[in-house]
Amino acid sequence: MKNLTITRKFISAILLLISSINSFAQTDTIRPVHIGLVYPISSNGVKAAQYTNRFSLHAIAGLSKNETALTIAGAANIITQNAEGVQIVGVVNAIGNSANGTEIAGFANLIKNDAAGAQIAGFLNLSGSSEGLQIAGFSNITGNSKGLQVAGFLNKSKNANAQIAGFINIAKNVKGVQIAGFMNIADSSDYPVGLINIIKNGEKSIGISVDETLTSITSFRSGGRIMYGIVGVGYNFKDSDKSFYALEAGLGAHIPVVRNFRLNVEIVNQALSDFKKGDYMKNTVRILPAYKFGNRLEIFGGPTINYVKYSQDKGFDFVKDFIWSKNGSRDFQGVYVGFNAGIQVNL
Repeated sequence: MKNLTITRKFISAILLLISSINSFAQTDTIRPVHIGLVYPISSNGVKAAQYTNRFSLHAIAGLSKNETALTIAGAANIITQNAEGVQIVGVVNAIGNSANGTEIAGFANLIKNDAAGAQIAGFLNLSGSSEGLQIAGFSNITGNSKGLQVAGFLNKSKNANAQIAGFINIAKNVKGVQIAGFMNIADSSDYPVGLINIIKNGEKSIGISVDETLTSITSFRSGGRIMYGIVGVGYNFKDSDKSFYALEAGLGAHIPVVRNFRLNVEIVNQALSDFKKGDYMKNTVRILPAYKFGNRLEIFGGPTINYVKYSQDKGFDFVKDFIWSKNGSRDFQGVYVGFNAGIQVNL
């Protein structure tokens, strides 16, 4: 939290500096080249904020009104109005109005209004709106995004086209896909891909299911009109002498057929363990016809294709008949047909 507070203060200071300089830069003179160390030690001197440059190169930091082609600085490019072409900087590109081109920054691209083209930053891309590509090591934050946002941790936008984040995506209305390592949040998103998806006009349900190995799972399914995520915990009841606990995670898709009837197609990874030596891993494709009773209750059940891998001689021989199998020196692998059935309640 302390680091985030420092970052906010730094961004606010940069934007305040741009606004202050911009109020004095009323005239506009075009220069083909601007070279310097740091303001005002440059070829444009103390009037640097009044000049539009085609090419700028600064060892530490450059200041200008507009840039139209290529801008390079060791620490900071401060452009009080508009930037076109390519801006490359070691720390921060700070643009007081709009950008149309490519901004590459070691730390952050800060663009007050519209950003078109591509913004690539080691930590943060911040803009009023975005149309194009945003890639950030930590976060992309913008008003409306009409392109693609890719972030190591967080993407945040009002209306978004497509978002890919290592941890979480946040938006209001999403036209395309949301892909997150953990969570997607939106008012409207038909194609969220994440373990947990909090979609205002989507679906959330709690369910109980059982499969051919007598593993019973209590699961939480959440998502949009089409895509959803699955997380669950459970227990295997096949062997009364041993205690095997289950964890489950996966993705699914609703395929409408007729009113109150649909197919739920799921890809799930399940792990069983007694928390001692030896684990059981199962990857499953499920095709589950489902029927809804009213708006709350749904029953489902159907065939599954399963690939299993488990340690030999650890008591995981739940299935006898395999389509394909392989006995290794330490592990067993096999493919077989099973089933999954259950009931869930929409929240």
